[in-house]
Amino acid sequence: MSAAVPQPDPVIVTTTRLSIVALLAAAEEMEFAAVRDSVGLSDSALSKQASALEAAGYVRIRKGYVGKRPRTWLSLTPRGRGAFDIHVAALNAIVAQAGAEIGRGSGGIA
Repeated sequence: MSAAVPQPDPVIVTTTRLSIVALLAAAEEMEFAAVRDSVGLSDSALSKQASALEAAGYVRIRKGYVGKRPRTWLSLTPRGRGAFDIHVAALNAIVAQAGAEIGRGSGGIA
């Protein structure tokens, strides 16, 4: 019996959510504005995506204040980190499979 091939995670299969999760995987916690600027989203678009990731249990949203200014921070949960790791493994497997197919001469441009 062969080992199960990891499958891409349906929650983070979109480029936007994958970008958010990948960014958060590299940090313990990030301020909302830094994530927004790094991913290139509007406040409302990031808020919507962060809420969806929070609902899936992948992201923790923490609200607080810096001085008198309200701030929001995002962090990846252990579940989110595990999902990201499996998703990356699945993408790597897809790329490796394609490379193997091309190496066998069953792909490429005719």
